Amino acid sequence: MSLEAPSTLLGLSMKSLLRHEALAISALQKLPRELFPSLFKEAFNSRHMKILTVMVAEWPFSCLPVGALMQYSDVVILQAVLDGVDMLLKQQVHLRRSKLRVLDLRKVRHVFWDVWPGIECGESSTGTLSKEQKENDLPRYALRQRLKVVTDFYLNVALDKEQAYLLQWAQQQQGAVRLCCLKMIICNTPEQVFVMVLNTFKPYYIEELHLSICWAPRVLSRFAHCFGQMRKLCKLHLVRIFIYTNKAVYTLEDIEKYTTRFLAQISKLKYLQDLLINDSYFSSEHMKQLFRCLKTPLESLSIKLRKCSPSDLKHLSQCQWIFQLKHLTLFSASLFNLCPTALQFLLKSVADTLQTLQISNCCIRDSEHGTLLPALSQCLQLTSVNFYDTVISMYALKDLLQSLANLSKLTEEHYPAPLECYDDRGHVLVNDFANVCLDLLNTIKVKRQPKVIYFATNSCRKCLQRCVFDGKTRLCPCLS
Repeated sequence: MSLEAPSTLLGLSMKSLLRHEALAISALQKLPRELFPSLFKEAFNSRHMKILTVMVAEWPFSCLPVGALMQYSDVVILQAVLDGVDMLLKQQVHLRRSKLRVLDLRKVRHVFWDVWPGIECGESSTGTLSKEQKENDLPRYALRQRLKVVTDFYLNVALDKEQAYLLQWAQQQQGAVRLCCLKMIICNTPEQVFVMVLNTFKPYYIEELHLSICWAPRVLSRFAHCFGQMRKLCKLHLVRIFIYTNKAVYTLEDIEKYTTRFLAQISKLKYLQDLLINDSYFSSEHMKQLFRCLKTPLESLSIKLRKCSPSDLKHLSQCQWIFQLKHLTLFSASLFNLCPTALQFLLKSVADTLQTLQISNCCIRDSEHGTLLPALSQCLQLTSVNFYDTVISMYALKDLLQSLANLSKLTEEHYPAPLECYDDRGHVLVNDFANVCLDLLNTIKVKRQPKVIYFATNSCRKCLQRCVFDGKTRLCPCLS
């Protein structure tokens, strides 16, 4: 038998009130503002839909982050919430104090539900009025015009029931509310689906876009028009971008033209700060165009390509808009042996700002690592480094540790187990792994005391876990 904390008197009172629907609705007019969040959550969890609808219309705060309470897709809850918005817009009830400006449907944690109910997220405690507080004195018609509905969209092959209902409701508003999608994920979404969504939730408001597609060139060209309108975009992730080619319909010139048209839209993204390119089909000319189209300094750049040409690295290292990077991830088996001088120049260019560095799935040869180390030693702002899954000898790894010995701001370090920890078939030599990693740890402790440091093997092919040494040896389940 499990013991549960006894319900508070207030909690019992709210449950009792909710059992009498008509009384609860009439009591909302006199309910203290501070009790609204607690009563709303109780009505939400116990699924009192009519009460929930009226509470939305009567909401005494400027923001209602209801999405934070919705862990799963729930059309019934969504309908009740949107009915409350309709009630607010049509003034079907006497709305004595509703101040709702923003209905946030995003399923992300929101600080509003964590703070004391009497203090709203975003309100000032210094006595100065925020913009939202000043709007409380505006006429009712002005407030209605400013009501904003915020959401995220994960678009797959088809809309789910909740997305379809939201879209249908949004299409009926005819400008009565401002519809804003801040984050959009598009994964092999058919043309008619993304066009329908972007015609309703305007691309201008999108701040984060994740794109993973295999489209025909014509569809990519259609999306390019929408892409160019995402003027507030801050984060762009291009993951597995492939162009479907039908030689009977499209020539190579057509494919090149449509891809170029899509990439050219990046020049319109004046707020872009985070760019990720992962396993996408872009030629060296496309990569050159992409970096030339950047028009704002990036803070974060992640490039994960199975094949990386010398010209790719050259174009990257010459792009002035990456010279203020704070976060850099490079993932390519041929990264070092293709153009080590370009990588050296890149690291020198970002040395004053770079805070986190991840270089993975690479091969650092003994004859090449010397080119990289002087540039690494100049990155004095680094707080985190990760070299997992990099092929490296113990000799080269010791040199790497020595080059990072003077980086006093490092708080987290991840290094690969060197080649000496494996047999000829790539199997981990358990005893050698423990002894070699202890030797490496002692090497760095001579210069400084690392805060968090790990040495790890490649992931096991069977259990997909690593053997890790952090002062103690922890083997993967297959070797335990």
